[in-house]
Amino acid sequence: MKNTVYIALVISLVFCRSLPAQDAFPFKEGDRVMFLGDSITEQYQYSSEIERYLATRFPAWKLSFMNAGIGGDTATGGANRFQQQVLDEKPTVVTINFGMNDGGYGGFDEKRHKPYVENTSKMVKMAKDTGVRVVLISPNAVDWRKNKDRLVYLETQKQFYAPLKEIAASNSIPFVDQYAFTRATLEKLVAEKADNVDPFPDSVHTDSDGGLLMAYAILTGLKAPAMVSEVTLGSSGDAQVTRCKVSNVKRSEGSIEFDRLDEALPFPTVSDWDAILPYLNNLSDLNWYGLKISGLAPGTYAVSVDGVEIAKHSADELSQGVNLGNVRVGPIYAQSKKVA
Repeated sequence: MKNTVYIALVISLVFCRSLPAQDAFPFKEGDRVMFLGDSITEQYQYSSEIERYLATRFPAWKLSFMNAGIGGDTATGGANRFQQQVLDEKPTVVTINFGMNDGGYGGFDEKRHKPYVENTSKMVKMAKDTGVRVVLISPNAVDWRKNKDRLVYLETQKQFYAPLKEIAASNSIPFVDQYAFTRATLEKLVAEKADNVDPFPDSVHTDSDGGLLMAYAILTGLKAPAMVSEVTLGSSGDAQVTRCKVSNVKRSEGSIEFDRLDEALPFPTVSDWDAILPYLNNLSDLNWYGLKISGLAPGTYAVSVDGVEIAKHSADELSQGVNLGNVRVGPIYAQSKKVA
């Protein structure tokens, strides 16, 4: 089967329209996105992956991104610099991700907790008062696997971040419980003895795996659209499409050829993520570039784009529908890498 896709090299010339995001999705066309937090934000890892997702999924949105992460900072520091380093930069939406340093890496301390809650609420109010949308995020869980002393703080984190959900609800803003998601992932790694997956090498900060894990937790928590585009071809040659156009369908014995013009690109994946991807549903609920073809004779088919083979699937797999979003070869992936 030959799938020929003609896509211009200049992305802005290809994607003439964009899929409106769900009402619940906090990022909108034309946004100036500000990431606020401590050293985990300052690493430019989870924030960069969120940026790449938005840039490839909504290429016509003309988004811009800013990072206001500072190592060692807390909600108190964030509140003190919120006017100068956030509001004065004229963002339209800000993600607030504090709490890792606030708790003190030990047992629960009410003297630390009270200013954390107060200053988080203060930042949310300052943003709302100026019309800036807010996404509130709890920090990632500490990884205790190589440092059992972190087990105490792991439980402190749960109690420490508990008020965030209520703060978000009372202000009608989105909240992502990243702590719960990353802890559940780490517990699964323990259960499966997957020591080769190390998203938080020093138990706190991220590597490439950790950056993807955090971005995945945040984006799926915000109900980010999974759909890149999808083509379904019936046995009679009819095509059903989502976020793309299909033309020139040619069916012959043992092959199908058609032109596919997409409105978006798959979120670019890298080999560094191979170990973590199975624990993130292989990004299927965040990165769906679908192909479904019925009426093929039994056998294995090569899927080619502009003459470059990118995958092989059986007729049965293709009839069920396959996801080509994680493919790392061919012209579509090459364009995604340019965006990255």
